[in-house]
Amino acid sequence: MRLLANTHIPFMRYRRIWVSVSVILVVASLYTVLMGRGLNFGVDFAGGTQLTLKFQEEPDQVRLRRSLEELQLGDVLIQRFDEVERHEFLIRVQNPEAEGDFTAQMLDALSREFNPEGGRIFLNLQGMDAVRDALVHGDPDGIGGTVEARRAHYQPVAEGLLAMRRDKGILTGPAELDRIEDLSQATRRYLEQEGRFGAFALLAADNVGPLVGRDLRNKAILAVTFSLLGMLAYIAVRFRIPYGIGAVASLFHDVVLCLGALALTGREINLPTVAALLTLVGYSVNDSVVIFDRIRERLRFDKGKPLADIMDLALNQTLSRTIITSGSTLVVVLSLFIFGGDVINTFAFILMIGIILGTYSSIYVASPVALVMSRMLERRKAGRQRFVSGQQKR
Repeated sequence: MRLLANTHIPFMRYRRIWVSVSVILVVASLYTVLMGRGLNFGVDFAGGTQLTLKFQEEPDQVRLRRSLEELQLGDVLIQRFDEVERHEFLIRVQNPEAEGDFTAQMLDALSREFNPEGGRIFLNLQGMDAVRDALVHGDPDGIGGTVEARRAHYQPVAEGLLAMRRDKGILTGPAELDRIEDLSQATRRYLEQEGRFGAFALLAADNVGPLVGRDLRNKAILAVTFSLLGMLAYIAVRFRIPYGIGAVASLFHDVVLCLGALALTGREINLPTVAALLTLVGYSVNDSVVIFDRIRERLRFDKGKPLADIMDLALNQTLSRTIITSGSTLVVVLSLFIFGGDVINTFAFILMIGIILGTYSSIYVASPVALVMSRMLERRKAGRQRFVSGQQKR
């Protein structure tokens, strides 16, 4: 299947214009990352504690922030998670200096603000073991005997409660208890009396110490750097050094512009973000390799022809393949970006931007750089030959 057959677009004629545009974009991205808004590092890299909470109703974010700032644990960041009607929030206390898990302190502060009534069992906050042990302590079914026997009896109840909470996100009231299997009337009454549903539920909690975060950040930088060097070595061996330099220039261009887009939009940098950047490196170089392979093939058939003309011919011959491959991939990534939810939204965002950049840079960054480097090597080779010839004549 060919969308564009027998095209004769003079790509290399406009290379100076587009390379200049790319240089301006790279400089602007570096300025945004280093001097401007900077990168928004998540808990993975900055250190701190992050809670994912689901509220029964839309909370007052001023009260939410104030209750956590009173703890003086670090900078408080609040971000809506998923659709507005779901009332889900990512709440992060970022402290790049202090080690420690602040989950319990944060939940206590939020409970004092939004759950003023006390209780023995917090059905939307406590884990399975805590719910089970509370039932073991109260023993509403009168099992008696050893602690192990009571734990075995109440374990299915705790598992059913947590499974239902995972499915619904939050338990809204006593009516939810009727859906739990193996729940006796005595246990139900006990949960109604001693349990509290509260205004919010804990969906997830993550904690990373500052030293671990710094180590992860350094390793992420090394991972991207070694991937670029690996691509340089691979293409230099498979083709020639100028093409390897061209491919790495293209990859550097794509990665820097993606980082600039992340800084400009304020999106969080975490481990999935690094995975997306590494995926982009692999995808972007694939298109460059296809184009370079066609250039190498045309060099054998069109000896003596200017390299710029050969590159134009190779780019036109691979244009249909590039559009079909990049277009079909972009449709899938765009679907993930729109319908995939907040969890993979940034991952899809990077790939979406990266596919467009990778297709562009394979034509107007990798190929022009390879052309310039090839001409430089040819001039150096010609200069050495003239020098040798001059020495021989003497």
